[in-house]
Amino acid sequence: MIEELLPGSVVAVESRDHTGMDVELYPEEAVLVSRAVAKRRGEFAAVRVCARRAMATLGLPPQPVLPGRRGAPDWQAGLVGSLTHCEGYYAAALALSADLASLGIDAEPEAPLPDGVLRLVSLPAERDRLGQLEVDDPTVPWDRLLFSAKEAVYKAWSPLTGKWLDFSEADIEFTVAPGGPPRGGFSARLLVPGPRVGERRLDGFEGRWTVRDGFVVTAVTVPHA
Repeated sequence: MIEELLPGSVVAVESRDHTGMDVELYPEEAVLVSRAVAKRRGEFAAVRVCARRAMATLGLPPQPVLPGRRGAPDWQAGLVGSLTHCEGYYAAALALSADLASLGIDAEPEAPLPDGVLRLVSLPAERDRLGQLEVDDPTVPWDRLLFSAKEAVYKAWSPLTGKWLDFSEADIEFTVAPGGPPRGGFSARLLVPGPRVGERRLDGFEGRWTVRDGFVVTAVTVPHA
């Protein structure tokens, strides 16, 4: 499901089950979740197994995936990537750094956000636009989709800057594709100075989204040029 949101240079691997995957952890990974409950160990392992399968597809030897700055994966030299998981869905997306500057993916359950959360993660203009989208298609959990898009934006932003990006520092607007399952694109306008990629400073990110099979999925890719 995630691969349809990404360009051909990205290898995406997903799984719907984490059962028993913790046995495939490297020792330095296993120690990070040694005191966690079985469910948490399985989730932690599932996205790393997906990442190693993506490495193999890219022709790279498998490596441990350890947290770096702010907990984001510290990818080996020459790689960019992103991990995501929610109940029943685990995915990794990787690309060669020669092909992309950065990327971010996020998956969430197809359900509205808990009461009160939307106001904490959105701008007034975003809530106004979501209101119209809900009128046009009330079957999509637009508040959850906005949250997911902001998560994907942050995952693409973080490796380029090493900084935190607050929910209020990116203004996201969705477009909807005609026909088929709910899907489309989104633009994220940065409200703070963006990172430099080569000779240019970014003022925003572009992404894609879909809602299918009980999940809300978003992806952002940042090209070099």
